[in-house]
Amino acid sequence: MASWHHETHARRVLTPRLQDINRHFPRVLDLGANSCNIARALVQENPDQDPSQPESPPLATRISELVAADSSEALLYRDADLDFNKKLNITRQVLEDEETLPYEAESFDLVLSSLSMHWINDLPGILSQINHVLKPDSPFIGAMLGGDTLFELRTSLQLAEQERRGGISPHVSPLADVRDVGGLLQKAGFKMLTVDVDDIIVDYPDTFALMQDLQSMGENNAILGREMAPIRRDVLMANEAIYRELHGNPDGSIPATFRIIYMIGWREGENQPKPLARGSGELNLKDILEKK
Repeated sequence: MASWHHETHARRVLTPRLQDINRHFPRVLDLGANSCNIARALVQENPDQDPSQPESPPLATRISELVAADSSEALLYRDADLDFNKKLNITRQVLEDEETLPYEAESFDLVLSSLSMHWINDLPGILSQINHVLKPDSPFIGAMLGGDTLFELRTSLQLAEQERRGGISPHVSPLADVRDVGGLLQKAGFKMLTVDVDDIIVDYPDTFALMQDLQSMGENNAILGREMAPIRRDVLMANEAIYRELHGNPDGSIPATFRIIYMIGWREGENQPKPLARGSGELNLKDILEKK
């Protein structure tokens, strides 16, 4: 069975974006740190994916202190005794509320967030706070679940509940769309924005394995736990059949789509490149087009 987790994502996708920023970061915030998956990724040897650089030092060598912050004390300290903790200066901090950052202005050189921001109710508010705690000309690099994440599961569950219960209950938290994220970053004060999206499709033997994987990722409450009571067994069995009929693979497995929205934004700084003023260009676009 293929499996897909926060740690794998941080190592393979999020940290390469950090690799492109060639600077030292004295103090870094990992917001929504989970079990410190970003820390694990930062201490990996040879993180550079460039074939011309087969050997490169861990990204942790460019960080003096990593503040790992999460509202779950159990998750945050779960792996505190593992070896990766010795390779990076980690300060763990349990947050009372991940929507309120208890940090002073301009206190971090970098803020990272990997697959936790879909839990945030006030996304514009948290982005503004992130901008506030960053030093001038410092980046925020984030990734969050969005858009059509688990659309296969959502459609099959809705049809199963309609068939067995005569109605539909919400089982999926609202997720931001990629078209909204750029505007939210801009409104929060970020400059030099980069927003892109990637669909990661993972195959499972059945819907029960998918739900078990979501639980192990800590996503069961956000994705499936919208009701106080568990989903009834007859609905789960109907969901399995409908999922296979609508989305099943020829080999008997079922696909699950995770849509990841990646974002990079910079706190404004004096020496930051700025766009040219409108009308200051030396070339006329009309002239260029007429020559073709």
